[in-house]
Amino acid sequence: MRCLFIIFLFVSSSMSMFGQNVPNLEIGKVSFMSSQNVYVKFASTKEIEIGDTLFSKKESLLIPVLVVSNKSSSSCVCTPLIEGGINVSDEIYFQKVIEEKKENIIEKNRTIDGETVQEDIAENNIVAPEKEEEVEIFKKQKIKGRVSVSSYSNLSESGESHRMRYAFSFRGNNLKNSRFSTDNYITFRHTIGEWDRVQENLSDALKIYSLAIKYDFDQTSSLTFGRKINNRISSMGAIDGLQYEKGLGQFKLGVIAGSRPDYSDYSVNFDLMQAGAYLSHVSNKTKKYRQSTLGFVEQRNSGNVDRRFVYFQHSGEIINNLNFFTSFEFDLYENINNEVKNKLDLTNLYTSLRYRFSRKFRISLSYDNRKNIIYYESYKDFIDRLIENETRQGLRFGINIRPMKYITWGINSSLRFQKNEGNISRNLNSYVSISRIPAINARASIRVNFLETGFLSSKIFGIRISKDIIKNKVSGDVYFRRVAYDYKNSEQTVQQNIAGLNCSIRLLKKLSFYVYYENTFKKQSPTLTRFNTKIIQRF
Repeated sequence: MRCLFIIFLFVSSSMSMFGQNVPNLEIGKVSFMSSQNVYVKFASTKEIEIGDTLFSKKESLLIPVLVVSNKSSSSCVCTPLIEGGINVSDEIYFQKVIEEKKENIIEKNRTIDGETVQEDIAENNIVAPEKEEEVEIFKKQKIKGRVSVSSYSNLSESGESHRMRYAFSFRGNNLKNSRFSTDNYITFRHTIGEWDRVQENLSDALKIYSLAIKYDFDQTSSLTFGRKINNRISSMGAIDGLQYEKGLGQFKLGVIAGSRPDYSDYSVNFDLMQAGAYLSHVSNKTKKYRQSTLGFVEQRNSGNVDRRFVYFQHSGEIINNLNFFTSFEFDLYENINNEVKNKLDLTNLYTSLRYRFSRKFRISLSYDNRKNIIYYESYKDFIDRLIENETRQGLRFGINIRPMKYITWGINSSLRFQKNEGNISRNLNSYVSISRIPAINARASIRVNFLETGFLSSKIFGIRISKDIIKNKVSGDVYFRRVAYDYKNSEQTVQQNIAGLNCSIRLLKKLSFYVYYENTFKKQSPTLTRFNTKIIQRF
């Protein structure tokens, strides 16, 4: 019955593909990144509302990456939905909806590559581009990359440490107008004075997050070789090996075969082989954008079955202004005391809803019910502990209100717990953002946070002021936080005052320099100073 439920949900989420509106993408660029926010510049933000989702583009797929928390006439202050993967000058997309013109439609058949395709041609003589034009656009080269060098220094009376991080990212689509594309993201980090640790294990310092080359057979099918995260089954993480995908109308059929990165240092490990297939549906031709993926994967360790599971993910708009996202996994394999069973066990479940009542008011609700995944071969020594696995559950609720033109207020509350009522966590966070302060032409935000766990309670108050010092050249933030920790298993109370600033300087068109300074003052303890720098060259 559960299998039927999965198939039914996948099919039903792929229905109702046609509507009366079509989307239009507005393109912006990341202009600045702070430790908490991402700033995106558009030609105009007239159509964008606080609480809207912004997307990045992976091939032809829109990936939600940012939520707008504040805005001006041409810029948006955003909160990231993902860790990493966003860089200054990256293109960011807003999905604007425009009304479709009422036209009489004429059905017309056309043959492409021996296959008959039915087109809808409007009577105003606007026709689809010819095949030769499509091929030329398909082969157009697009290159984007960057090299960065960062330093992270911690200074205190008890000692100091200095870490270095070097990063290289490069994405080239249709290199030299060919069918080949590449995607690379590599970092190398080490602590000054501890080079022997690098020599002992190079993979601990050198991290290859993506290193792949793709060949497009045509506009609907491609083959990727190397290490790459598949956006349609992204929760699996990076895949080392081959990934093939074939388009069938609005459906995508994919096959993966290769290995998993080593779970200790992220190196290549051919003992951890895996293979699987997925069917994905993407529709962005209507106002109600939808994407669904159903997949099956088997993972092995030294030839033995380690895990076998079904994966499902869906995101889209159920009704007007109501966005829905869900993902879950069903494990199909169990091996306890060498007794193998094929059973259906719900391993991971995450669901979220977001509803916008108006331009000034929206709410969100999410539920998290995920377990520790049991790999029967990779973690054989820990099987007894993993069998006692308990579900971690969490509820999160949020409200976002814009009472005045330049003021936004938001509040978020979350509750996490386990079946045995252990590891309970309660969190309440609220903020007020002011997108424009006329007297100083700056932005400001005030935040308070209350957290309570089984062993700790904390109170945090913070204020941040951001300003463009020289337009498109120099910008910066100053902030202050007051933190108090109370440990329940002792009478110890820790209070901290944290003050800091960061500055972004655009030296040349594609050369930027960042500096970050922070001081932590704590009673009867030495002052801790953090000083970070970064220089980025884009090409």
